[in-house]
Amino acid sequence: MAERGKWRDRAARRRRSRSLLRKILRRGFFVLLAFLAIFVAGFLHFADTVASLQPPNVPKADAIVVLTGGFQRIDQAVELLKSGAGQRLLISGVNPATTGSQIRRNTQSSADLFKCCVDIGHEAVDTIGNATEAGQWIHDRGYRSVLVVTNNYHMPRSLLELRRVRPDTKFIAYPVVNSDLKTSNWLRNPLFIKAILLEFAKYSVASVREFASSRLANGSRLDASRSPPAEE
Repeated sequence: MAERGKWRDRAARRRRSRSLLRKILRRGFFVLLAFLAIFVAGFLHFADTVASLQPPNVPKADAIVVLTGGFQRIDQAVELLKSGAGQRLLISGVNPATTGSQIRRNTQSSADLFKCCVDIGHEAVDTIGNATEAGQWIHDRGYRSVLVVTNNYHMPRSLLELRRVRPDTKFIAYPVVNSDLKTSNWLRNPLFIKAILLEFAKYSVASVREFASSRLANGSRLDASRSPPAEE
């Protein structure tokens, strides 16, 4: 009888263990499903935001910043400078091996234009670096409004990083459209899906980092305000 009772106890424990495991797996599955749904919804919202980006009809600002990544962006930024959309142009993130003269020739611009109104930045190697380089340039020259020229899918993250560095500056998006998400069937293009998914992931990480840093900053101010005054 004692052996039979022990066997029943072991069987009951096994059933409870299996039941607990099923509950954990079920909850884990629903959590994973919820995260997947949030990711897909966020990605589609990001793609729709990118697709809706349009350059202003009459672009005008104190200055222009172009984030390198192709001569199409630089060509557009130089054309904006020539048209008087800004007083001065910063080309940020230029390869150290590339000279201003090479860029001038590729954009078919005059030497006088580049001498008076174009600055070449060689320090930045990524979007955060672009924002730091541009932020210092804006600060040094006292600009209050800046046209930002970059690819449409790169624009949300670029603006996020620039506003983090220079929150008091007005940044105006001037997207260069390489792929029109409104008219093209981009969902059938695996290379473009990969590119925009990667950019969405980077934008998400940047957004979380910005949110976390702002919460930490707010917490620091709150804690400082509640702390007792130092004794003299």
